[in-house]
Amino acid sequence: MNLRRLWAVARKEALHIRRDPRSLILAVGIPMLMLLMFGYALTLDVDRVPFVVWDQEHTAASRDFTAQFTATRYFDFRGAVDSYAALERAIDRRDAMLGLVLPPDFSATLAAGRPAGVQAIVDGSDANTAGLVLGYTQAITAGFNQRLALTQVRRLTGALPGPGLDLRARVWFNPDLESRNFIVPGIMAVIMGLIAALLTSLTIAREWERGTMEQLISTPVKPAELILGKLLPYSAIGLANMVIAVLMAVFLFHVPLRGSVTLLFTVGMVFVVGTLGQGILISTVARQQLLASQIAMISTFLPAFLLSGFAFAIANMPLPVQAITYLVPARYFVALVKGIFLRGVGLETLWVDAVLLLLFALVTVGAAIRRTRKTLG
Repeated sequence: MNLRRLWAVARKEALHIRRDPRSLILAVGIPMLMLLMFGYALTLDVDRVPFVVWDQEHTAASRDFTAQFTATRYFDFRGAVDSYAALERAIDRRDAMLGLVLPPDFSATLAAGRPAGVQAIVDGSDANTAGLVLGYTQAITAGFNQRLALTQVRRLTGALPGPGLDLRARVWFNPDLESRNFIVPGIMAVIMGLIAALLTSLTIAREWERGTMEQLISTPVKPAELILGKLLPYSAIGLANMVIAVLMAVFLFHVPLRGSVTLLFTVGMVFVVGTLGQGILISTVARQQLLASQIAMISTFLPAFLLSGFAFAIANMPLPVQAITYLVPARYFVALVKGIFLRGVGLETLWVDAVLLLLFALVTVGAAIRRTRKTLG
């Protein structure tokens, strides 16, 4: 390999990027915009759930039960209704996601020591959110029942029983259970993979469309020098994107970075180089910029978003789909980024993911060089 020829190809590609402001906007501006959009718009937190109440009794006991919901940040009281029809309209108009119906004999039934039937109507059009809302409702109801039981025991015995269990829960790595801490590191893998593949998927295809590939074929430049030379300037852009993404995650979204910064950027560059190689491989096969960009979009964004474990737990997927996820490089990068960001672990724990990510980079770059050799030959 001749370093002078490699540097000449890298300089040529860098000059093309500098002369094309659209490429720079695509390379730097879009990742920032996507990270802002996903970081602020995408959330898995379920709070401020709107709810309405049909209180058919209007006593201190019924108001006390309703107050258990309004006293938490998980529910937002939107008013009282006076019929099932009004409750149904509130849910249909999405003014409420939960409707509570308290019977007219609520306090009398509780005073008699019998369970009072309270109906909770939940909008199940969003199954995941509805499940969480139902869990919150059941937890508040359980707490209300415990208070009633303690009150009855105190009235009968004059003393309160001692607690049977003293549960002291402690949440590691994300004590405030902020979904942003989970989303932002993962979305970095999705965005960086997509942009890297899109950028390089146009390189060889552009040479073929403009007729400059024949000129490159006639030069002494070898396939390895051509591919690695085209990778160098885009690798620098990938590193810049990585720096911007990490700074935004730490200082804008306040995601804690507990692990090694050096390790984070090292695995990040391995992922970027591998994805750049994937883009060039696509470009050598497609030879058309439009087709190459479409293939790059389908082969990077969708697998990274759906099958990397970023948004959906891999363990909950069907077994055949779980097997497919091993072919998605973003799976390993997401595991590495989250491990370094949130858990603060190193290669002693993450070495398997790091090795597989390195293998992906070697395979894609090697395949791009081999494919280019066949093309030039």
